[in-house]
Amino acid sequence: MGGERQADAIVVGAGLAGLVATYELTQAGKKVVVVDQENRNNLGGQAFWSLGGLFLVDSPEQRRLGIKDSPELALQDWMGSAGFDREDEDFWPRQWASAYVDFAATEKRDYLHGLGLRFTPVVGWAERGGGFADGHGNSVPRFHLTWGTGPEVVRVFLEPVLEAEKKGLVEFRCRHRVDELVLSGNGAGSEGNDGPGDAAVIGVRGALLEDTDAERGVASSRTEVGEFEILAPAVIVTSGGIGHNHDMVRENWPVERLGPVPEHMIAGVPAYVDGRMLRITEAAGANLVNRDRMWHYTEGIHSWDPIWPDHAIRIIPGPSSLWLDANGNRLPAPNFPGFDTNSTMKAILDTGYDYSWFVLTGDIIAKEFALSGSEQNPDITGKSLKTAAKARLAKGAPDPVKAFMDHGIDFVVRDNLPDLVAGMNEIGRGGHIDLQSLERTLSARDTQVENGYAKDAQIMAMHNARNYLGDKVVRVAKPHRMLDPEHGPLIAVRLNILTRKTLGGLETNLDAQVMRPDGSGFDGLYAAGEVAGFGGGGVHGYNALEGTFLGGCIFSGRAAGRAVARL
Repeated sequence: MGGERQADAIVVGAGLAGLVATYELTQAGKKVVVVDQENRNNLGGQAFWSLGGLFLVDSPEQRRLGIKDSPELALQDWMGSAGFDREDEDFWPRQWASAYVDFAATEKRDYLHGLGLRFTPVVGWAERGGGFADGHGNSVPRFHLTWGTGPEVVRVFLEPVLEAEKKGLVEFRCRHRVDELVLSGNGAGSEGNDGPGDAAVIGVRGALLEDTDAERGVASSRTEVGEFEILAPAVIVTSGGIGHNHDMVRENWPVERLGPVPEHMIAGVPAYVDGRMLRITEAAGANLVNRDRMWHYTEGIHSWDPIWPDHAIRIIPGPSSLWLDANGNRLPAPNFPGFDTNSTMKAILDTGYDYSWFVLTGDIIAKEFALSGSEQNPDITGKSLKTAAKARLAKGAPDPVKAFMDHGIDFVVRDNLPDLVAGMNEIGRGGHIDLQSLERTLSARDTQVENGYAKDAQIMAMHNARNYLGDKVVRVAKPHRMLDPEHGPLIAVRLNILTRKTLGGLETNLDAQVMRPDGSGFDGLYAAGEVAGFGGGGVHGYNALEGTFLGGCIFSGRAAGRAVARL
């Protein structure tokens, strides 16, 4: 270990936010050391596994589909969804929210387009909301799917960073696990830091982990083989959230708002998303805010071909599946597929069970089921127009969905309702489905699809969705009676709680500089991405509008890189 400056900046974490910050720094000619506890196969981090959706406002893609959007409407939706209500902890998140919506309506598309990113022509309508104009949800479709999904979002930043590496501006130090931030005045290379005080961050130190050739996403060894210390005038923490650390998720779970802590959870992120740097940075004197705000999904299914431990896949549903609790009772409005994640979470957990059910037909699954993850969408990920057209327009479920129907432990596929109910009860975790009750529920629902009128709120939502050309063509099945065997088979899917995003985090100003508890800036310390709540310590507030996580990494990583480049 040495005591000399080794770079202009250290980036802790080689995920998307870290790559964006590094890209911006190298564009300014700065020398960067990127440290990460995983091997080089994992460059790009969690973003690589994502579907690649990005939130844009009043884009050419929207306008071509007749979608009328505006910065004013988007900001109304964002603020209504965020529900900011904390005077101190929401001070910077409010400002980040306004800045991010402005970015999404102005520079964002051109910035990404200039790097080579392209979008599919159909804009998705995610998180449709809780039923009020000024409340949670997207008023219009804003989910722009990247042509190439998550790997393509990673690529457009990684490639120029790798070019900068060839020029000597970037050094990746993989299998370097940061355990401590080095503070000025406490002796770089000394046995430890004496306390935060007014010290600046001047570096990082930690453990060298044994080499591994493990493939991307696979849990790796934590065997220590040495120590390291790296010094630089600025450190940017981009280490992600707590999604695979279920102990931390449970510790911070907001019971009053989301319901009882689920006993059974599956992980929508790899094992390295462990939240360690949140505690390490807080211990150095940083302000950690809104730690009870988190974003997990209710539509999780166990991967039949897992990559990481407890590997979960999220179903991204259209609006037609019937959503039932563990005992077969229909969830109340607005808890329909794709509408209000947190409201649905509480409705499920308040029943005393940590799972629920989709009941649907073969026609619905063929048109409406999409699976999160780049690996679950090989046609879009591979950027093959021919394969994508064939897969999306073919009859029957797409191949990745069909694989879950055949192999997934959460799927029950039967030709008649009695057999379906028997299968549901075989895999239920404590709840019980009554055949006669479910038959009455389905029959009552079916009476609402005989004509264009309905009093059933979900049926009305389905009609509303089909008024949007993008949904009608590729996303929402034509309304039909579920008990009509012509539309079979009948399908039930056991839905589990899937852990994913940390919405709170390190408080940062608009330059991504980390703040101290007294409101002052922390010299030499910056943060971006999920570890900073995607900006400010919680840019989303209590709810996310989707397509905003990757974008939050890009926007905050860009801010951090540009701010440090100005030092």
